[in-house]
Amino acid sequence: CTGGLGCSAQRKERIRHFASRLALDIEGLGEKLVSQLVDEKLVTNPADLYGLTETQLVALERMAPRSAKNLLEALEKSKGTTLARFIYGLGIEEVGQSTANNLAKYFQKIDLLRSADQEMLLNVVDVGPVVAGKISHFFSQEANNLVIDELLSRGIAFPEELPSVDSQVLSGQTLVLTGTLATLTRSEAKARLERLGAKVSGSVSAKTSAVVVGDAAGSKLARARSLGVAVMTEQDLLLLLERYGA
Repeated sequence: CTGGLGCSAQRKERIRHFASRLALDIEGLGEKLVSQLVDEKLVTNPADLYGLTETQLVALERMAPRSAKNLLEALEKSKGTTLARFIYGLGIEEVGQSTANNLAKYFQKIDLLRSADQEMLLNVVDVGPVVAGKISHFFSQEANNLVIDELLSRGIAFPEELPSVDSQVLSGQTLVLTGTLATLTRSEAKARLERLGAKVSGSVSAKTSAVVVGDAAGSKLARARSLGVAVMTEQDLLLLLERYGA
C-alpha cells in the first residue's frame, strides 16, 4: 500500500509506529489503546493524538483517570523530539532508523526534506534511486503533508541541530556560476557564497571546487565535466546557503 498517512488500511499500524520507542516514544500508547482510539474514531492519523482530551480518554474501556492523565503527559513530552525520530516516525516506506538519521543530518530542516527532489535525495548517504523514489512519492502526497502540517501546528518541534561552523565555512573553495538561476540573480548568489568565504570565479579550471549550473549552462559545464569538477544544481546551492544561514 502506498496510501501514506491517510490510508485507512494501515491507519492503526502507522499510529503504533509513530508512537513506538524509536520514533516519538509515547509511553502508554500500546496496540490495544491505538485500536480503541481508531475504532472509536477519536484518532485517524498521528496528529489527532495531540488533540485528545482527558474526558475522551476516560470514556474508553479500561482507561482510568490516572492512566488518561499519564498518557496526556506522555504526549506532551513527546512534542520535544528530534528530526531523525520524527522522520522515522512518519513511516516512509524503505526509510528505517539509519536512513532517517542520514536524512536528518543532511537536510536538518523538515521543510527542506519535504521539498527535495530525487536528485537531491541521492546526495544523502545510503539513499539510492529506489529509496529516493519512495521518499519523493511520500512527500508528494497531499494527505501526508496535511498530517505533517497538523503535527507541527500542534507543537511537535525538534532542535535544528545545526553544526557549529565558522562563518567562513567555504574558505579556500572556488566556485563558478554558469547558466540562468531561477531564484537568485548571479550577483546575489555570488554575494552569499562570498559571505561563507568562497571565491567565485568566472572560469573553470582544475582548481575549481564546484560549478553551480542553472538553465542553459554551456561550455563551463562541459569543461567542468571534462576536468572531473563537481557539479551542483541550483537546489544544491540553495540547500548549502540555507544550511549555513547565508
